[in-house]
Amino acid sequence: MPTVLRTRLLALAFAACAFACLTGVFGATTPTASAGGVRVSRESLGPPIPKRHILKRLRPRHRHKRTLGERAARVALKAVGVPYHWGGVSPSNGFDCSGLVYWAYGHVGVPVPHSSYALAGIGRRVRHLRPGDLLFFYGYGHVGIYIGHGRMVHAPHSGTRVQVVRLGRSNYGDAVISARRLTRG
Repeated sequence: MPTVLRTRLLALAFAACAFACLTGVFGATTPTASAGGVRVSRESLGPPIPKRHILKRLRPRHRHKRTLGERAARVALKAVGVPYHWGGVSPSNGFDCSGLVYWAYGHVGVPVPHSSYALAGIGRRVRHLRPGDLLFFYGYGHVGIYIGHGRMVHAPHSGTRVQVVRLGRSNYGDAVISARRLTRG
């Protein structure tokens, strides 16, 4: 869209909002409103419905069943703050990067190897990430679990703890060499 047209549309929208605010269209002081020749007063409509009732009605009745990857990502998030420990596979002993994946997927019933290099050979390669996908870095020497919204959970290195990082705001975003999606089995 050309800049001039965009500027004019923005100015028109601003003017419409200012007019609506000044005339009280959105305010509680407007005693009546009319649409199509029908006048309706606030009193005839009754008291406003609290927002929680509106939100309750708008929520979907059936939530989608979480995928295997989403469930594994949620499990991995429970380990945030656990110290890094080379070869570790539990919250009590600590985690290394592949140990975190081993533990999270083990909790959802998917046995995986405890090696980032071995993990790189299972599942299928993906280009569009979903929660639970495995992200590989540094010649397959490091692995993390994608949790959605451009973030991953991982156990970085000695002296750190399991943490969530934004891929776009860290060195990890540019270092991803592969992404794989695990399936049951």
